[in-house]
Amino acid sequence: MTGPAPSVAAVRLAVRRCLTEAALPPNAVVLVAVSGGADSLALASAVAFEAPGLGLRAGSITVDHQLQSGSAAVAHHAAAQCADLGLQPALVERVDVADTRDGPEAAARAARYAALAAAANRSGAEAVLLGHTRDDQAETVLLGLARGSGARAVTGMSADSRATPEGLRLLRPLLGITRAQTHEACAALDLQPWHDPHNDDPRYLRVRVRRALAELESEIGPGVTAGLARTAALVRQDCDELDRQAAAAAYVLGEPPWQVAEFTALAPALRSRVWRAVLTTAGSPGGDLGKVHVDAVDALLTAWRGQGPIDIPGGLRVRRQHGVIEVLPRQVQ
Repeated sequence: MTGPAPSVAAVRLAVRRCLTEAALPPNAVVLVAVSGGADSLALASAVAFEAPGLGLRAGSITVDHQLQSGSAAVAHHAAAQCADLGLQPALVERVDVADTRDGPEAAARAARYAALAAAANRSGAEAVLLGHTRDDQAETVLLGLARGSGARAVTGMSADSRATPEGLRLLRPLLGITRAQTHEACAALDLQPWHDPHNDDPRYLRVRVRRALAELESEIGPGVTAGLARTAALVRQDCDELDRQAAAAAYVLGEPPWQVAEFTALAPALRSRVWRAVLTTAGSPGGDLGKVHVDAVDALLTAWRGQGPIDIPGGLRVRRQHGVIEVLPRQVQ
């Protein structure tokens, strides 16, 4: 008796490890986010195979963004394949993608995650599993490097995270699995993945990043994708430790006002993280608090020339006066 194809076995093992490490309660419900592509279909098959043995119930959720002709048929075909695999419920959620200044990719992502959170809430799911692969991780790291977004952006996607603002738990079992392996798994299992034409459209930033990564692999040699994904894991360890130290330092500083000397004594790598921690605690929305704001308030410590208060998101103002740093409502002078 022969076992499953190597690609199928690899995907199943990755799912088993992820679900075991997630330590979900007995009989918990999980949903697989399935677009119909090879990555998510291979994931769906593996979850359907592994979940029962781990005492879990598994369903699927397919989001129809309505951005292409025939999208409803694609979504329902994906859901039908999930149902055939034994995933119940096999949900389809239709969303309207708003036209925002952040562009179509960001708008579609926001609509998708809101739909995933709503479906998880209705079905009582403990987590949603996503089909991001090692290739997706490498692309995310390359984009973070190109943007100069800092160390945290280079950590890529987490295997276990919370989506904001929904608070939805997201699991990504396939971050160590290649895109080629998911295609091989689908072929071995006679699954019918859908090829999204948007994946070939250079108007989308992710497509251009994918092409750039392929060019790097061609010019530098194989291993670039694996190296970028490995870098993400290594940098994540360092960032997590710095964040832990920053949280401890912020706790010691306590509530504002803060002594300039105490704040300045912190190492720069810690101080930027402490600024973010103390300012979000004071009421500045984390999603709106950017590097430009952190740099500006840090200059009150490191480049003090008697400058005035710094306005930050959340209707707040940071001021240096008489050797202390204060956080005040913006209307206070």
